[in-house]
Amino acid sequence: MSSDDTGDRERRGNNGDDRRPLLLVLAANTVSIAGNSLTLIAVPWFVLQTTGSAAKAGFVSFCATLPVVVSAVIGGPVIDRIGRRRVSVASDSLCGVAVATIPVLHFAGLLRFWQLCALMAFCGLLHAPGETARQVLVPALAERAGTTLSRAASFYDGASRGARMLGAALGGLLIALLGPPSVLLLDAATFAASAVLIMAGLRGLPAAAPRKPVVPVSARAYRAELGEGYRFLLRHRLLLAIVLMVMVTNGLDQGMSSVLLPVHAERHLGGSVQLGLLTALFGGGALVGALLYGAVGDRFPRRTVFAVSFLVCGLPRFLIAAFVPGVSPLAVTMAASGVAAGMLNPILTTVTYEAVPDELRSRVSGALTAGVWVVMPLGGLAAGCLVEGVGLTAAFLVTGGVYFLATLSPLVFPAWRGMDEGPAVDRRAGASGEAAVDESGPAPLSTAGPRRPTAAPAEPSPHP
Repeated sequence: MSSDDTGDRERRGNNGDDRRPLLLVLAANTVSIAGNSLTLIAVPWFVLQTTGSAAKAGFVSFCATLPVVVSAVIGGPVIDRIGRRRVSVASDSLCGVAVATIPVLHFAGLLRFWQLCALMAFCGLLHAPGETARQVLVPALAERAGTTLSRAASFYDGASRGARMLGAALGGLLIALLGPPSVLLLDAATFAASAVLIMAGLRGLPAAAPRKPVVPVSARAYRAELGEGYRFLLRHRLLLAIVLMVMVTNGLDQGMSSVLLPVHAERHLGGSVQLGLLTALFGGGALVGALLYGAVGDRFPRRTVFAVSFLVCGLPRFLIAAFVPGVSPLAVTMAASGVAAGMLNPILTTVTYEAVPDELRSRVSGALTAGVWVVMPLGGLAAGCLVEGVGLTAAFLVTGGVYFLATLSPLVFPAWRGMDEGPAVDRRAGASGEAAVDESGPAPLSTAGPRRPTAAPAEPSPHP
């Protein structure tokens, strides 16, 4: 790239009208998450078809999510030192290779159950850093594009939700037509496409480049940088409350999506097409909810919207699945629950971006991701054991009951009141994780001065 090209891009960024990097990151994340949705349906279905065991489906889920927690725990400083662009590209490329290896071994007649678990674990280990690297770029890209942070967060989450809807709908249909192994090959292709988009779209972007370490690279310096993110999180009462709540709900959602719903679809609803339809309806409703919040959400108190939305998207799904036969009632419930769920992540994302300064964002986001993902490996494992031990209906009721108790948290604990207070810290946070309070703004959310979980992960990010 010539110096003139770089200068033009920098001038566009300074003028706040360069939307290309934001759009390309949205596109890359959309493609990657659509592929993940294919895997979310294909792998449990593949295990159920080949083994007939809900417990083994839960164990594969455990193997896939435990490494995500490990990488999130230690990955924040790595993202800063290697660079957000490089981490995202490497993550997608290697995950694509791992996912493609599963069907290749299967078609060759060489795939064993332990190999499937190992490949899913390898993919999980690399997944969280790539998704975190893309997410923490959103504030800088929003400023460069001249749009508000809350709107960019809503677009980011809305694109993710739309991708899940599309991937789930296609996944259920393609599994019925082609079989799970072929669907996994398509997922590998989506990882490759995402890597190409990030590689081309973020070239020369300062926010995506490696950050020069303040001190030489060493184990001691790495531990210090890693500790900054966790100290910030532990001293921020609202962020800590978010992590504890979403930690529980993410684990329960993992059990629902990876075991309970696939088993229910296989035994009572008709097959993979119905599973894809239900997942797509939830994703479509979530897309509507995210866009709706982006359009009018700022007019309402965040805490109220968040609490009501979590109550709506939680327990009803489990009750309808347990007691009402047929696809139609559960389909309507999944769509309505999705609309409510779609309003959660824009709120959490905005709160986190407001609370965490840019120089700590990768490290704090890594700590948040680790916190909200830490129970997810147990979610699929526990759901599989529940189905094997007490039956599917009882498993739905136990999971839904715990989910309901967790969603009462914003209505009970006072730390959640800080959700409506807006930015409460001076952005000149010290490297130690202690931030100076801006005395002209709202009261601080924690006694030390100075958010995002996923599911989703997104997941699931640390998103709900």
